[in-house]
Amino acid sequence: MRINTLLTSLLVCVALGFACGCSDEPNSGTKPDNGTKPITHPTAERYELFELLNPNDIPYRIPSLAVTPSGRLIAVADYRHSGTDIGVTNYGRIDLHYAISDNHGHTWSEVKPLIEGKGDKATDFMSVGYGDPCIVADRESNRVLLLSCAGNVSFQNGTRNLHQCIARFYSEDGGQTWSEPEDIAETIYSQFDASTYGPVRSMFVASGRIMQSSTVKAGSHYRLYCAVLVRDKSANHMNYVLFSDDFGGSWSVLGDINEPAVYRTADEPKVEELPNGNILISSRYNGGRYYNIFTFSDVASGTGSWDEAQFSGANNNGVTALDNSTNGEVLILPVIRTADNKEMYLLLQSIPLGPQRANVGIYYKELASEIDDYISPYELARDWDGVLQVTKLNSAYSTMIWQKDNNLGLLFEEETHGKSDYAYGGYTIIYESLSIEELTEGKYSYR
Repeated sequence: MRINTLLTSLLVCVALGFACGCSDEPNSGTKPDNGTKPITHPTAERYELFELLNPNDIPYRIPSLAVTPSGRLIAVADYRHSGTDIGVTNYGRIDLHYAISDNHGHTWSEVKPLIEGKGDKATDFMSVGYGDPCIVADRESNRVLLLSCAGNVSFQNGTRNLHQCIARFYSEDGGQTWSEPEDIAETIYSQFDASTYGPVRSMFVASGRIMQSSTVKAGSHYRLYCAVLVRDKSANHMNYVLFSDDFGGSWSVLGDINEPAVYRTADEPKVEELPNGNILISSRYNGGRYYNIFTFSDVASGTGSWDEAQFSGANNNGVTALDNSTNGEVLILPVIRTADNKEMYLLLQSIPLGPQRANVGIYYKELASEIDDYISPYELARDWDGVLQVTKLNSAYSTMIWQKDNNLGLLFEEETHGKSDYAYGGYTIIYESLSIEELTEGKYSYR
């Protein structure tokens, strides 16, 4: 369904004095009033891509989005017959649906099944259901890689010998057709067996966007990075980053296997490449995000070290999610600051502004110089510059990519037509296209 709307001005704003209420949230002082109350955009185009029109419809969840060298957009989402995450319902069927746009999101193909779970008709463990997709299109070819959770056990109930599969799909024609899935979990789990935290009980690759480096090509393709949530032998949650130099054929842990990027406070993560080539992880947490930075000692081998993860939220004028913990996307773009024509970068973080899972928005922060803004997680986490509120409705997970028409492609969950009757909810998945000028009220433009 094609929707062109003028979003009205919204009264909901981020409460400046909010604290997340968790005992281990860092307190970096009083949040300054520097104009980061949410703005709204009157000109963005919307497309209801994966629809939930009636409360009893099979619900959609978990958006993912990629762009090919030709500019094609490929959107994928869960179609949850079970209404729940993988393995929460025994033999719970989940399919993956996808759609394609060849004109920068102005129109889309019909929605098609990428793979159908078999539920209680499955004859093998993996084919019960597939969910939480993440995707990347290669910058030099028509190849597309998609990873997803699969199987019949939940993340929380996984063990070293019985855990979710990590299903790998390839497309060789820009997302039009897809290979049969392969389970690559053991090749990754086995790397943790001799670690301080292993053998690990469960893990999954976070949904949304797999990140491809713009500079590092140490193998057959430009390097891929993805972030995982791991549940260790003591059931503690932690984040690691994986990298691949052969477009997902094999994966290695970035850095030291005994040095997680985020520990104990870890939840679903996302990953991005900083302008200096170091790697940024952004991890979901109640009230905001945790950020950490990996510094390379040798790029080709993926060796180096993580800094100390820092919280970004209301107390340090960071990205603030009132009364919710929800995954969103992190993205960095080159921009020009309008006021003085200074070239710099803009760090973006999509997240529900709240309260609770509502009012998805996009925070932004200047990265004007390495020393001041992204030499450390502490500097990166604090003092963000602005936020655009995208919707006033109940809304949750989101992902973003930069399109070939030099606009931001945003895909997010929204209760557009009301709430799902399913116990674990479900949404219409909305696509929007935004310019940097729309995102920042003209303060920056793309370069």
